[in-house]
Amino acid sequence: MVVGDIATGTDVLIIGAGPGGYVAAIRAGQLDLDVTLVEKDAYGGTCLNHGCIPSKALITATGVAHEAGNAEEMGIHADPAIDMGGMMEWKEGVVDQLTGGVEKLCKANGVNLVEGTAEFDGENRVRVAHGGEGQGSESIEFEHAIVATGSRPIEIPGFEFDGERILSSRDALALKSVPDSLVIVGAGYIGMELAGVFAKLGTDVTVVEMLEEALTGFADDLAKPVVDTMEDLGVEIRLGEAASGWEETGEGIAVTTETDGGEETSYDCEKALVAVGRAPVTDTLDLEAIGLEPDGDGFLATDDRARTKLEHVFAVGDVAGEPMLAHKGMKEGQVAAEVIAGEPSALDYQAVPAAVFTEPEIGTVGLSPEEAEDDGFSPVVGQMPFRASGRALTTGHTEGFVRIVADEESGFVLGGQIVGPEASELIAEIGLAVELGATLEDVAATIHTHPTLSEAVHEAAENALGHAIHTLNR
Repeated sequence: MVVGDIATGTDVLIIGAGPGGYVAAIRAGQLDLDVTLVEKDAYGGTCLNHGCIPSKALITATGVAHEAGNAEEMGIHADPAIDMGGMMEWKEGVVDQLTGGVEKLCKANGVNLVEGTAEFDGENRVRVAHGGEGQGSESIEFEHAIVATGSRPIEIPGFEFDGERILSSRDALALKSVPDSLVIVGAGYIGMELAGVFAKLGTDVTVVEMLEEALTGFADDLAKPVVDTMEDLGVEIRLGEAASGWEETGEGIAVTTETDGGEETSYDCEKALVAVGRAPVTDTLDLEAIGLEPDGDGFLATDDRARTKLEHVFAVGDVAGEPMLAHKGMKEGQVAAEVIAGEPSALDYQAVPAAVFTEPEIGTVGLSPEEAEDDGFSPVVGQMPFRASGRALTTGHTEGFVRIVADEESGFVLGGQIVGPEASELIAEIGLAVELGATLEDVAATIHTHPTLSEAVHEAAENALGHAIHTLNR
């Protein structure tokens, strides 16, 4: 203990107030545990402050402007003007409301909130440094600890973030003015989501990707509608080109890329955004002090109760491994709190949904047809194109489809993939079917509201059973 420290104690010490951490804290408080939550930045973590929420706010806002300006076929003629300052102010208001809500919920559930940076100082103790010079520190002794320190954007050599010319996704979401031109390094979900945002703001966007495909990890038939839409928006997507360097020019910068064959290309732009993934934050915790060692990628290994190799130390969220998704971290946080409280809780990852908030959106859950076959099932697949959906036609968005995957023998729903309008919402129905062990007949027998996009899920199930009404059966 450092001389001058104030020593306190707690049942559960949680490091990090992102989705995994604050959910763990609230749930532990509900279970009458004494809880201390340490956060060095802002309640809500990256998701609420610098990631999911601000990006979706801007996706919505720019989508509204784009829709209004491109609705002539609906008889609407408009030329929306974007007030970037007003848009950012609205986005910040959304963020403030949510982060303030997290703080209030924690306090209402008896959680002791501590601002500062925590690192382990022994098997059952952390030291928390408060703010800047003269703010002091304290030591907190704990019975159990939950590591929920999240992740940070990955930098690539030569493209260190400076917030001016070379931006992280966090920097891009906080810009006060619209750049005339932008090179985005990385065609993953973050890069493609932000490509859509800035293209709709009027920025000349180029996406460069070292791999030969965009949205790696998603099936080609899911990624293609997104790539096509991005190109319709004017986004130039350059695949098979690795960003190799940049230099200042008179007006901005020039980003150089290089192919495997050594061919170089230079792209002039005002700014560059590097969006090549995120890395877990485990290097600030002095894990050696408790004998924990992350794997080569920085993740902490956990069991199905979110517990590390130490009986009293848990890890949740991005630090606990892929997929690095907020809702996965929330569930892990809930389970960790319940296990600490002595409840028979455990993790089940069979139905973790994923969503990409591009235009059109992508939503996936469970197994794809190929994955089902690899796992020994005889998959049966049903599909419903949105062009055959009455509700999709009324929204003006008919691209994409719903696909549902089931085991042919038992009929159990194994997963689904959706690309199209509201895919991020619709995928929840298939996720629920997987979680509940529902069959195709269960989904098909469920009366869906007409006219809605969710009817496409119903129709896909009917299609898999061979008696779809609104499409030709397989």
